[in-house]
Amino acid sequence: MAEVAFLGLGVMGAPMAGHLKNKGGHAVTVYNRTFAKAEAWVAKHGGAAARTPKEAAAGKDFVFACVGNDDDLRAVTIGPDGAFQAMKPGSIFVDNTTASAEVARELHAAAKARGIAFIDAPVSGGQAGAENGVLTVMCGGDAEPFAKAEPVIMAFARACRLLGPSGAGQLAKMMNQICIAGLVQGLSEAVHFGKRAGLDVEAVLEVISKGAAGSWQMENRGKTMVAGKFDFGFAVDWMRKDLDICLAEARRNGAHLPVTALVDQFYSEVQKMGGNRWDTSSLVARLDK
Repeated sequence: MAEVAFLGLGVMGAPMAGHLKNKGGHAVTVYNRTFAKAEAWVAKHGGAAARTPKEAAAGKDFVFACVGNDDDLRAVTIGPDGAFQAMKPGSIFVDNTTASAEVARELHAAAKARGIAFIDAPVSGGQAGAENGVLTVMCGGDAEPFAKAEPVIMAFARACRLLGPSGAGQLAKMMNQICIAGLVQGLSEAVHFGKRAGLDVEAVLEVISKGAAGSWQMENRGKTMVAGKFDFGFAVDWMRKDLDICLAEARRNGAHLPVTALVDQFYSEVQKMGGNRWDTSSLVARLDK
């Protein structure tokens, strides 16, 4: 059993923290900007609630975070009440936020200067993956702290791998989002085409999902796309944030991402339709309007 803090109790963070407490058997202290959420989590799972990241992190072996963006991450780490102010020497900060590789490297260096470790460890699998404890975790950082953190991370994961030095986890997550963007657009076009052709689209998807066209998106979002249901999963606003990170990194490293850039613009159209909080599969809605 480890002493663990978890910072950020959104749709991903709350169940992840729950698995650390209940499946992992760790002593967990939680922090959330809205303290009532932290109190509600403790009422459900046990553990303790803290009013600041600094308070949550004091004396802990591991501090996890799953927050919104680079600025949120800086606030809970190096801010005046940030976790780095209180973490003990040798402790490990595991960042499950989808953020930039730049901020990962920045915080890795800041942590090292304080005698603590930082692992960028973004996740894939969505809300369902978090709730079921089957996330895929892509990590960047140093080998020794990763080896210590991996067994703890596995409380909410089915796969966890160190992919390189600091920032590598975030770069891997960018690859993940680039793949998803193209897949969802292709699936959206297929569903739209099938409807226009007068086919039983659900029946077609059931058949082609068993062949080379099959994907997680087809299996899990195909039927709901046909039905026009987008009230679950990963929101368009968050996908646009992630794609912005991908495109910014591509400008730095010279990669060409024409499809990703195009799909990002398609998502902006969905936002203009009022779909900011719709699931990412709502790309089909702009074709059917």
